[in-house]
Amino acid sequence: MYNPDIEKYIELHSSEETSILKKLNRETNLKVLMPRMLSGHLQGKFLEMISLMIKPRQILEIGTYTGYSAICLSAGLCKGGIIHTIEKNSELEDIANRYFNKAGIKNKVKFYLGDAMNIIPDINEIFDLVFIDADKENYLNYYNLVFNKVRKGGFIIADNALWDGKVIESDYKDDKETIGIVRFNDFVQKDKRVENMILPLRDGLMIIRKL
Repeated sequence: MYNPDIEKYIELHSSEETSILKKLNRETNLKVLMPRMLSGHLQGKFLEMISLMIKPRQILEIGTYTGYSAICLSAGLCKGGIIHTIEKNSELEDIANRYFNKAGIKNKVKFYLGDAMNIIPDINEIFDLVFIDADKENYLNYYNLVFNKVRKGGFIIADNALWDGKVIESDYKDDKETIGIVRFNDFVQKDKRVENMILPLRDGLMIIRKL
């Protein structure tokens, strides 16, 4: 069960956001619709830690939003590494690119504007790490599109795997986003090509390792 006091304690005992991430967090909350979509401090730190452990050469992010998670994920890129990040909303391109510049990672980012379903097939790379955080109806489609582009032993992380607890409710039959998350979670659980777990951080992260 969510406990704000525990979350506050966790934040106080976790490394702080960088000054750039704090500014991006603040600007997103002040100027952008649905700021809750931002990865934020704890999830961002988790993504950063995963990237630092894996030391990826190629990362794919589906859903840039304002660039917070891309900046976190870029922390572990090995020399010459690239994060490919896809965003459908053209109104977010400016803020994301401004903060990529501020964070000093512009030369490590390939930004794609448009529909990820059309863009992913044309990216001819093998990825060490994929982060899915876009429209929930297409999670399983994204998974299927990227799977053969992930190296053996590589990781796929999908945000919102718990979807505000709706995944265990019984009255979501007309909710396309919840249906999308449930279909994705169930498919991954039965997929013998991977091992997986849901981490109950923030809105749930499905962590998937390709066997």
